[in-house]
Amino acid sequence: MNNIPELFGINVFNDKAMKEKLPKDVYDELKKSIRSSEDLSIEVANAVAEAMKDWAVERGATHYTHWFQPMTGITAEKHDSFISPSEDGGIVMEFSGKELIKGEPDASSFPSGGLRATFEARGYTAWDPTSYAFLKDGVLCIPTAFCSFSGEVLDKKTPLLRSMDAVETQALRILGLFGNEKVSSVITTVGPEQEYFLIDKSVFEKRRDLVLCGRTLFGAKPPKGQELEDHYFGAIKPRVQAFMKELDTELWKLGIMAKTEHNEVAPGQHELAPIYTTANIACDHNQITMEYMKKIADKHGLACLLHERPFDGVNGSGKHNNWSLATDNGTNLFEPGKSPEENIQFLLFLVAVIRAVDEHADLLRISSATAGNDRRLGGNEAPPVIVSVFLGEELTGILESIEKGRAYDKKAREVLHIGASALPNLPKDSTDRNRTSPIAFTGNKFEFRMLGSSASVSGPNIVLNTAVADVLSDFADTLEKADNFNEAVMRIIGETFKNHKRIVYNGNNYCDEWREQAKERGLLALMSAPEALPLFKSEKNKKLFAKHKVFTASELESRYALLTENYIKVITIEAQTLISIANRDILPAAAEYCAVLTKAALDKKAVDVSLKSSYEMDTAKKISALCDNLHTEVAQMKKCLSESADIKCTQERAEFFSSVVCPAMEKARLTIDELESVVAAKYWPFPIYSDILFSV
Repeated sequence: MNNIPELFGINVFNDKAMKEKLPKDVYDELKKSIRSSEDLSIEVANAVAEAMKDWAVERGATHYTHWFQPMTGITAEKHDSFISPSEDGGIVMEFSGKELIKGEPDASSFPSGGLRATFEARGYTAWDPTSYAFLKDGVLCIPTAFCSFSGEVLDKKTPLLRSMDAVETQALRILGLFGNEKVSSVITTVGPEQEYFLIDKSVFEKRRDLVLCGRTLFGAKPPKGQELEDHYFGAIKPRVQAFMKELDTELWKLGIMAKTEHNEVAPGQHELAPIYTTANIACDHNQITMEYMKKIADKHGLACLLHERPFDGVNGSGKHNNWSLATDNGTNLFEPGKSPEENIQFLLFLVAVIRAVDEHADLLRISSATAGNDRRLGGNEAPPVIVSVFLGEELTGILESIEKGRAYDKKAREVLHIGASALPNLPKDSTDRNRTSPIAFTGNKFEFRMLGSSASVSGPNIVLNTAVADVLSDFADTLEKADNFNEAVMRIIGETFKNHKRIVYNGNNYCDEWREQAKERGLLALMSAPEALPLFKSEKNKKLFAKHKVFTASELESRYALLTENYIKVITIEAQTLISIANRDILPAAAEYCAVLTKAALDKKAVDVSLKSSYEMDTAKKISALCDNLHTEVAQMKKCLSESADIKCTQERAEFFSSVVCPAMEKARLTIDELESVVAAKYWPFPIYSDILFSV
């Protein structure tokens, strides 16, 4: 632990390990294949597989797995040992290039959204050499894509890689027009900030709603929550610090650049932020990070909660997706640069994002639409469901001046005539940050803040990459035909901002005024996942993804079906859990306490026949009435679930859950929370919010 540089990446078959294990010609051939996307020869694949196996076995591995990311939202792995029989009746440790490159899990057992029938079982995993193999719990994990026998994509990695190719292709066209001939690749970079809660494992295990649903289905607001603002960036408690220290160490061993950690706003809430890396690897790393958070928390007697809103009344958890584009020579395309030419290039890419967000706000909303995130978005700590972009006053002012063809006046001190040779130099941080914006430009990247804490970062980055690729493609088509390049660029910047500035908002996104203003601007306000998800398969979106070869029409339909089915399943589990807890725990406990109070009230009255009211009598009456209400509300929830089973259309069923089942659950929750406030602690069967939030 003392020598972090030596510790970093020791469980990764990275370039350092490959150079040590592979012959130089094999290593060079592998790297060339990765750069050019050409197939490896079987000879090279065999050599890589042998070296990978030797490296893993030296570190105690006995098995390997094709590690992939199906549409479940988590990762999947099937372990195979390296052993093969030898002629003398013993075994040898073997791993071939064929086994490295391709695996065959059962595709029928994973969600496919209708792409596969249950009886069609064959599926394939294909090695992704752009993401390093790594050791996890003594198993060699090989990052792979996952597809069906007939080639349909069944995972989250493949469309992300496709979208990265799409935006790279179009960005290179633009850069070529600016004379950047030395740039050979453009990389999507991502740094996902991960928020989470830590609570004591003992209280977690006593809350069946947390165990089964990841969130509390009831719980009265505690006397103290986050009102004093004393948790945010506060001193980290020893148990949490010990957890963070071990988490950092294990992530560093896996080559994950865990950088920043701190207390978040809500009690028990924390954040981990890594240094950015390529989008594909960032997605892999974030999946590993979430897995290790839960695993290491368990070792420390803690439970890690990744739900978007595990507790009502305090902040929920998001995952801020910091997205940018960088060239292979180290240039960030959202860094303004020091020369006028660099400024123009920066502004062109900037307005490309503005237009992409405006034209595809529906897709960005869809990429954050889940049952859990529906509970978070629009709260006072999370962006609203209305998608907008924050630029800050200076960049907005510059774009407005270009739009109107006039001088840019910076605080009346400096006047510059707008043109290809006289654009103002733009400082890296030309504006303050806006933590209320769904998509904020933060100096050299865009921070997409709508994503929920439990979600894969694949979805929003697929959308960002593809949407921006589409706009850059249109820009390149125009500029390639232009007689005067500089004039054409300035015209595109001005016209794009004019046509799409409705999506730019630099104010407080939490305020009611913005909701009214957004409505006047004609911006989408998709309030729930069932309202947003159908737009995934619109003709506009089918054409977009087909044009850039990211999703076929059938793959898009399948993802809509999967997301909608998942929403229904999540709410069904929550409703059934609440019904079970109410019937088996809360109503019996409240009735038992009510009986005790009633007996005490009758005993009092026997002593004093003139007694009209007492604590025991009044409280018993209140509990009795609340129990009757809850009994009725539970019956109504059961009736709703029964009615939902008769709705055959998946979309209508999801809408029914959103508009009928969820309100029924919320009504029962309010009754349970009121019961919690009057039933004696001795009789209440569950830890309350005060016990949970301050348990560590």
